[in-house]
Amino acid sequence: MGRGTTADVSLPRPGLTLTGALAVALALLAFGAMMIGPYALTPGQVLAALTVQGDPQAQIVVWNIRLPRVGAALLVGAALAAAGASYQALFRNPLVSPDILGVSAGAGLGAVAGIFLSLPVAAIQASAFVGGMVAVGVVMLVGALVRNTDRTLTLVLLGVVVGALAGAATSLLKVMADPYDQLPAITFWLLGSLASITTRDILPALPMVLVGLIPLALLRWRINVLSLGDDEARALGIEAGRTRFVVIAAATLITASVTALAGVVGWVGLVIPHIARMLVGPGFARLLPASALIGACYLLIVDTLARTIAAVEVPLGVLTAVIGAPFFVWLLARGRRGWS
Repeated sequence: MGRGTTADVSLPRPGLTLTGALAVALALLAFGAMMIGPYALTPGQVLAALTVQGDPQAQIVVWNIRLPRVGAALLVGAALAAAGASYQALFRNPLVSPDILGVSAGAGLGAVAGIFLSLPVAAIQASAFVGGMVAVGVVMLVGALVRNTDRTLTLVLLGVVVGALAGAATSLLKVMADPYDQLPAITFWLLGSLASITTRDILPALPMVLVGLIPLALLRWRINVLSLGDDEARALGIEAGRTRFVVIAAATLITASVTALAGVVGWVGLVIPHIARMLVGPGFARLLPASALIGACYLLIVDTLARTIAAVEVPLGVLTAVIGAPFFVWLLARGRRGWS
């Protein structure tokens, strides 16, 4: 017994070791991202600027431009990956993404309507958030009215329907928009971007994401049981319907908050949770933090590429699709069946 106890105490847990390594990598990537750009900075200049010392120009670049953008990339990447991991565990399908219930399409419609009405930036973000929440709310409401059907399949199909309707309304507004002023702004927003992001833009989204993450962390063991199926969950004394509603509400809040901030950024919530699952397994207690950290690292790298690889900034949605689509094909080619 003594030998076994000593081994248990001395050997680190793989999940904790990986989480620590990801956190260190995230810090290094964030520091490196603040050095890269049209106005290149040395490590010493970045450190001096962070402590409000040294070159005043470097301080302006770090505090007003790069630090808010790095923070936004970390927040959006972590939030989308965490929401994707939650949806995939809930629906027991690694091919599910955060927009499965129409939140991205609804947020896109809300933002496009705001741009079409020439609303200020804050109002456009608010309308995007409301649009995403309303879209999922409609799915949940109609799903509750439909009886004698598979609950999960009904929600997914309703999400497809609501997403299609929101997409059609978005296309109509694009046709009606001013082609010289509104249409370019609509197109750029729908492709996702962190250009011109400020600390003031991040502050409303941050508490929303935290509020959404808290129930996901608290319900991590129940989510594990839900991934076994509703019958198994009920046999273990878990109210499947109530838990599913809380998880969907929390993941939707997270997704709508960051979509309102960055626009529609696809593939992150699909690709990253699957990578995290391959590293730490399907246990949600380890999967959630791993997905968030990997998602933050991933989107920070993508955003840094978006603002440096070309003379004009490349939309985030373009780069995430270029990376995510081949991964999706590889995932299908593996032919893995079922949930694991």
